[in-house]
Amino acid sequence: MLWPVSTVLVPAERAAGETRVAATPDSVGRLLRLGHHVLVEPGAGAASGHADEAYVAAGAEIVADADAAWSDAEVVLVVGPPDPTRAALLPAGATLIGLLSPARNLETVRTLAERQVRALALELVPRISRAQAMDALTSQANLAGYRAAIVAAAASPRSFPLFMTAAGTLRPATVVVLGAGVAGLQAIATARRLGALVRANDIRPAAAEEVRSLGAEFIDTTDEAGQAEGGYARAASASQLSAQQEVLAEHLAAADAVICTAVVPGKPAPTLVPAEMVERMAPGAVIVDLAAAEGGNCALTDPSGEVTHHGVRLIPAADLARSLPGEASDLYARNTQAVVELLTDDDGVVAPDTDDAIVDAALLTADGVVRHGPTAELLGDHQRA
Repeated sequence: MLWPVSTVLVPAERAAGETRVAATPDSVGRLLRLGHHVLVEPGAGAASGHADEAYVAAGAEIVADADAAWSDAEVVLVVGPPDPTRAALLPAGATLIGLLSPARNLETVRTLAERQVRALALELVPRISRAQAMDALTSQANLAGYRAAIVAAAASPRSFPLFMTAAGTLRPATVVVLGAGVAGLQAIATARRLGALVRANDIRPAAAEEVRSLGAEFIDTTDEAGQAEGGYARAASASQLSAQQEVLAEHLAAADAVICTAVVPGKPAPTLVPAEMVERMAPGAVIVDLAAAEGGNCALTDPSGEVTHHGVRLIPAADLARSLPGEASDLYARNTQAVVELLTDDDGVVAPDTDDAIVDAALLTADGVVRHGPTAELLGDHQRA
């Protein structure tokens, strides 16, 4: 039997509307088999259908004092970033693992660096074969893309499929998907299954074949420089965005629904749909913006709530995976468990190895510095590990 060597805390998420949890009873069992002691805050899994009793049955301990648990934890698994006050409770040398959205949470990042916390941002995990089990962006984006198409269909005043009746024929709705990453491809597939005519755009040349394989038309504004290392989209230059918008304007003017999914991990979302493009769309059209939390792909997106502009409904749809809390938590928990397994050395100690390509890419803060270049620049701190 392994003696517990690291204390792993699974806190209750505090962000408004968050329904997911970073570890499930099933993943707790896997962490215990690695030799770790797992603490769970009361009610942490309630919104995702995992009762405290299930965690206890799996071998976890329910903590009475959440603040004390944060202060003593060696590893903390979160879905979203803690606020600066909670981050300040972590002891030096602790390891924080989660979707930390560094560009939107600079004070938390600063606090983590000052506290000498090793923070791994799962959105920075590279898309390489060895990291597939840790790819939380993919696991959550699949669900978000599916749900985005459902939201667009429900919000649109038009039916998505073709209808042929004795009274006449109704043409299928036209849906434009911006960004053909994981979420975009799932949105395309779902909208197609609902019967819509789908067009999609992505700046990466490789995306064209994937879009067409799903039965959608590819809007070609590709650029050979559009794909960065690790399989993610690269931030487009101002000239690239301008050229892309010129091509997209005509397609969006004819669209009944637009689903925006373009994000660049660790950076603000690119603005693909300026106000004047929205004003050319037909009244009743719908824009569902999955990039709302990162600033939005549409210039008029308001992350705090839905707005209508010139008759076009703009729906901020950040973290749509929350609307499927049980499945989203199950997948996410497997991601965090895989990361802990990677970080656990032969002696059972959680010790991030910066020589490992996955750790090196995902390590946001360590040893008192911000290691992620774009975040360091946003903080005005160019010091790198």
